[in-house]
Amino acid sequence: MTPTDRLLLRAVRAAGWWTPTLAVVTVAGTVAELALPAVLGRAVDAAVGTAPQDSPDRWLAAVVGLIALLVVVGVVRDYGTGAATARSVAHLRHTLVRHLFALAPQTAARRQVGDLAGRVVGQVADAGQAAPTLVTVATVALPPVGSLVALTLIDPWLGVTFVTGLLLLGLLLRGFVADASAAVAGYQQAQGELAGRLVEALAGARTIAAAGTGEREVERVLTPLAALHRHGARTWTVLAGAATRGAVLNPLLQVAIVAVGGLSLTAGRLTPGELLAAIQYAALGAGLGTVVAALNTAVRVRAGCRRAADVLTEPVRPYGVRPLASGPGTLELRGVTVRDADGRALLDRVDLRVPGGTLLVVVGASGAGKSLLAAVAGRLRDPDDGVVLLDGVPLPELTPAALHAAIGYGFERPVLVGDTVAAAVGAGADPVPLARAAAIHDFVERLPDRYGTPLAEVAMSGGERQRLGLARALRAERLLILDDATSSLDTATEYQVTRALTGPGDRRTRVVVSHRLGMAARADLVAWVADGRIRAVGPHGALWADPDYREVFRS
Repeated sequence: MTPTDRLLLRAVRAAGWWTPTLAVVTVAGTVAELALPAVLGRAVDAAVGTAPQDSPDRWLAAVVGLIALLVVVGVVRDYGTGAATARSVAHLRHTLVRHLFALAPQTAARRQVGDLAGRVVGQVADAGQAAPTLVTVATVALPPVGSLVALTLIDPWLGVTFVTGLLLLGLLLRGFVADASAAVAGYQQAQGELAGRLVEALAGARTIAAAGTGEREVERVLTPLAALHRHGARTWTVLAGAATRGAVLNPLLQVAIVAVGGLSLTAGRLTPGELLAAIQYAALGAGLGTVVAALNTAVRVRAGCRRAADVLTEPVRPYGVRPLASGPGTLELRGVTVRDADGRALLDRVDLRVPGGTLLVVVGASGAGKSLLAAVAGRLRDPDDGVVLLDGVPLPELTPAALHAAIGYGFERPVLVGDTVAAAVGAGADPVPLARAAAIHDFVERLPDRYGTPLAEVAMSGGERQRLGLARALRAERLLILDDATSSLDTATEYQVTRALTGPGDRRTRVVVSHRLGMAARADLVAWVADGRIRAVGPHGALWADPDYREVFRS
């Protein structure tokens, strides 16, 4: 079974008891539709006297009952279709979003944000129609088969005529599913590319405005429109072609049934009521609209499942089951190698030991591998070779709770998440001491609702955003990793934050990526990174004697 099929079945199961309910209701409605022409024909025969032994009132009552049943079936089916779809869509979105956040950051970064949003919002909405669509497709053959049986029982020649029409209909519709599938898949892919380009451009809106390249960006973002138009036009062409064939064949089939039925009526093989029933069965069984709509929806459902399953096939980042052993926060990198997609070593056999409670500052020229070293140290990225240990425990063997409680990250451009300032900073912990340590408490106190202020309503500078991100990182219990996390602070604020991080009261292990000479001078140890390797580790004063080391800060 392919990943697409597995996700399709998962969506059907997510609909719960609505799937069998829809199946029962749909079958009941089909039976009622098939019974109605026969009952109505008997009522006509009873009324005109061709069946004097029948009571017209009894058959009219049966007609009214069947119509009432069809009304109830329609209401339940419409409501059930919406409820089943809603349950499946909610389940699939939870599954997809949970999977996205379980991916390793470098894995998720390979995909455009807009494309992922399109899959979660748009394609999952299509895939969520799996349960009602499955029921519809499974029962779509019942009306033509039932009509064929009924026509054959009325008059075998009517059955032969109807079969001939259905065979012609099948020939006219051949290739519809394949053509529609290709067109819908291409359309959804073009939508995702368009969304990805738009999100990318909006993220760089200030740069675009400053460079005056707005018109050029409009053209770049809208480049997929040509493919979108092509696939959209192909979709509607396929649907219109099927509808046109049906519009031609259906009346012809009904005319043929009327002609054959009229001859049978003249020959005395049919009653007026049976001819009326035959005409209705011809219309019911040859109705192409329902078949085309069901097949088109099935195509969209499968295409949506394929797009969602494509993301779900990405392997999630594995975790272990071990808690973190007691210790001071000793960090070790043993033979750590990280390669890019082409196999080039970005970090090459790095060995580094940081004693617990040490302030380690990582320095090096741009592109030397400093940020990558910081990412590996806290398991934002797993090495291709080698191992990273915290107090003797390999990071992949830790439980998620143990890893995230022990390690905190501060970034140069933090992304704040949460409904309120308190949620963005504390994530369940008391945000006040964290904000005080990051020198952002006074700013929060001036907000309308202080820590309860909605994050979306807070206007902040780059430095204030950076300090809120730093406060969030300070929740770390054992290892704090800061990647240029004070670069946007003014001199006085940076001094205040740096003093808190470098003072004797902080016993955590601190790994700080920085290009500031003052930060390196305050460090217990400095790791000098060059070309993906550790060139030297030692106190700043000892390394300063090397002119190449001094050049790192001058450059």
